[in-house]
Amino acid sequence: MAGNWKMYKTAPETRAFFEKFAPLVERSEHCEVVICPTYPSLEVAAEATEGTRVEIGAQNMYWAKEGAFTGEVSGPMLTAVGVKWVLVGHSERRQYFGETNETVLQRTLAALEYGLKPIVCVGERLEERESGNTEAVLVAQFREGIARLGSEQFAKIVIAYEPVWAIGTGRTATPEIAADAHRALRAQVLADYGKEAAAAVRILYGGSVKPDNVKTLMAQPEIDGVLVGGASLDPIGFASIVNF
Repeated sequence: MAGNWKMYKTAPETRAFFEKFAPLVERSEHCEVVICPTYPSLEVAAEATEGTRVEIGAQNMYWAKEGAFTGEVSGPMLTAVGVKWVLVGHSERRQYFGETNETVLQRTLAALEYGLKPIVCVGERLEERESGNTEAVLVAQFREGIARLGSEQFAKIVIAYEPVWAIGTGRTATPEIAADAHRALRAQVLADYGKEAAAAVRILYGGSVKPDNVKTLMAQPEIDGVLVGGASLDPIGFASIVNF
């Protein structure tokens, strides 16, 4: 159960969030809990969650270890402040900052190299869904951005399906629509990595997940967890999602 804070919360606000949130999920042994704050709040978040069930992720990373890459942050910089996870290829990174399937693969490989656990995001835009191309888009994103990983590398990643048309819009894919997309992704895993990998891989759903719809989404056997945006900013609301 993962939360992506996007560009919200200062370091003091982050500390205040975890003071309320951590006690609410201390017995949540049914899942892993990950929260991805902004870069300036990562160290505060890691300190605030030390000894708790909550782990911290970054929202992005660059693939080089260091160098003249103004504005970028590397894997070793993230692990040095206690980060354990990283989002890769979020739709907003693809839409606004030019991420491609190729750069998603590079970031994923770098995350694994430096001991981070990647949550690799895939998903279709509204026009792609309306033209009947959802599965083709997902397959292309998988084959070009994930499927070049070796089997051992693949076993260490989590996939997040986020229909772009449902992110921050208030529109949520029905549980059935989400499950269909997850099923298509799992079929691709089966084809490329085999039965055992297809059964083991965790595929999260992301797209306007809220406390009032998480239970019906999680009732779908194909949905292994959620990647929550706006609803993860409230400690009580996100705790209710974690404890669905």
